[in-house]
Amino acid sequence: MLKKLFSGLFGSDRQAVPGATSKAAEPVEYKGYEIVSQPDNQSGQYRVSGWIRKADASGETLEHRFERSDMLPGREACDAMMVTKAQRYIDEVGEAMFEPDPRRSGEGE
Repeated sequence: MLKKLFSGLFGSDRQAVPGATSKAAEPVEYKGYEIVSQPDNQSGQYRVSGWIRKADASGETLEHRFERSDMLPGREACDAMMVTKAQRYIDEVGEAMFEPDPRRSGEGE
């Protein structure tokens, strides 16, 4: 049921986003967040990356691009590591991941 709800909220299109080199995996629900692995295929190695999404109280989708330097030789192992690292990140940071980056304040002034 949650999977159906999330696919309705976030779209069921699993195509690659512009610039990505692989299709997104099926989303994994964790504590109200949706984790979507979409590793970058770089010469036969897969970089851990994807998205963490959550609907806010108004129904707007909050999205955080999640990228790490880890490279793995297999897609399945990369997807599994993405989920594990994203779960840890959610536990440590929570909704603060959706707040503006203070390091970027003042850019363009």
